[in-house]
Amino acid sequence: MNTNKTLSEKINELKSEGYTEDFDIKDDKIVNYKHKTSYNSDQVKVLAHYRFEGVTNPSDNSIIYVIETNDGKKGVLVDGYGTSSDMSLSLAQKLK
Repeated sequence: MNTNKTLSEKINELKSEGYTEDFDIKDDKIVNYKHKTSYNSDQVKVLAHYRFEGVTNPSDNSIIYVIETNDGKKGVLVDGYGTSSDMSLSLAQKLK
């Protein structure tokens, strides 16, 4: 879980550890716009996740997923959690 760092500090730490790709969610897929690739949930492995809670506003809750794809790409996916999540329930359940 969270190691008392800010969201951006944790992202920078993960990037320095080699998790340099930025993933996103679109149409129930995990996408990498830089490489113009998309992945189904069975093509990615979630290695870790870190939750960050908004100090003053619960809608600021976010989560970082540390991901490795089946073709060797390593990076992070940042999403809201709770009601602010962009992830569909079916995709979230597959990634657990």
